[in-house]
Amino acid sequence: MKSISVFCGANFSGDPVLLKAIHQLADVFVAKDITLVFGGGSVGVMGLMADSVLERGGKAIGVIPQFLMDKEVGHTGLTEMIITENMHQRKQKMADISDGVITLPGGFGTMEEFFEVLTWLQLGLHNNPIGILNVNGFYDPLLLQMDMMVNNKFLKPINRDLVISHENPAELVSIMEQFDSKPDDVWFRDRNLI
Repeated sequence: MKSISVFCGANFSGDPVLLKAIHQLADVFVAKDITLVFGGGSVGVMGLMADSVLERGGKAIGVIPQFLMDKEVGHTGLTEMIITENMHQRKQKMADISDGVITLPGGFGTMEEFFEVLTWLQLGLHNNPIGILNVNGFYDPLLLQMDMMVNNKFLKPINRDLVISHENPAELVSIMEQFDSKPDDVWFRDRNLI
């Protein structure tokens, strides 16, 4: 993988466990020469992730809508900044220039981005791995909810298996590098089986 989009929060609680995970993920990106693609902000987990990659000599591409640049939250020290007209174009551009996605802790926006690209994978619109860096069990309830969706037959096990989750950044990236889903198979195979 040459580039990975990281979805993460525009806020940061000061959690030292999360900060350590951010630094470890940045180490992995730089060691593997993976370009960070992210939401372009200078604040919160977004800003920390970009700064961590850049401080280690890595590359960081921001993708941000104009209205957020106008609010002066855009990062000013990136390898490249791409400005879009709106949030939807931002997500599409991030997907277009990435070979995968990692989701760090965040809020509504992070969840919305995660589920949209996950749905695109389920529908066969891309074939890139979708990972969750489950820092300190942050996403345990979400993963349990996905299992509940399977148990209640709202989600097929084959689609649940599309979500790669690990608490260790190096392990997560390693698993993602081995990902090989056939998009057409995921959505269309066994359509009548749940």
